Amino acid sequence: MVMTSPKVNAHLQVHVLTRISKPSLLRILRTLAQSGVITRRLADGRYRVGSNLLQPPSRREHRDRIAEAAAPILERLCQRASWPSDLMVPSGDHLEIRETTRTRSPFLLDRERVGWQVNWLRSGVGRAYLAFCPAKERQRVINLLRSSSRPEDGLARDPERLNAILAETRARGYGTRDAMHLGGQYGGPPHADGLLAIAVPLQDAGRTIGAINMLWLRPVFTVEAFAARYLSDLQAAAAEIVVSLRKR
Repeated sequence: MVMTSPKVNAHLQVHVLTRISKPSLLRILRTLAQSGVITRRLADGRYRVGSNLLQPPSRREHRDRIAEAAAPILERLCQRASWPSDLMVPSGDHLEIRETTRTRSPFLLDRERVGWQVNWLRSGVGRAYLAFCPAKERQRVINLLRSSSRPEDGLARDPERLNAILAETRARGYGTRDAMHLGGQYGGPPHADGLLAIAVPLQDAGRTIGAINMLWLRPVFTVEAFAARYLSDLQAAAAEIVVSLRKR
């Protein structure tokens, strides 16, 4: 489904709070952003303190560092391909969206936002992450999900099938949604969003730090046709994010 939503006018909010004139405020915000003191989230346009100012970084601040490194790269990817992407990072028994270009795409797809929780075992991003992360980390996630009663975690109790899925993901080079996964937040009611996705991991020196996807409307492409057209762009974006994060 294609949906539209009003975008938060972050400049206006800061203007109302500070009473600084709009031209001066724009110059100040631009200078602070260029110096890394603040960053602006793609998903909703909101400003936040740059994570490089926070020492030592907490786990959430580390996730923000990944989001900050990914934002300009995902925006360029969206400009080239038009279809949007999400950046997801592990958060215990689920993954969490930390940045998204859904509001930057001409195709405003559904309602997922920063903080949205996604399941591990049926989503393309979860399968991409688990297929390529170190074996100990993968087993730790599976052990965590094994005792869950949620339907989307059931594969954790079927190791033979799950291992076959992850082996296929590695051989293919990207993760895809399970046919049973129609959308919706982890632990919530199913929500048929009408989308398909491919996803690749963010790999850095033997570890996996997140995953990014590209989404499209189900009737437009098959998974194979979309991957043939856009997988190389998605993989290049993942590699660029890792390089950018190292520089930070």
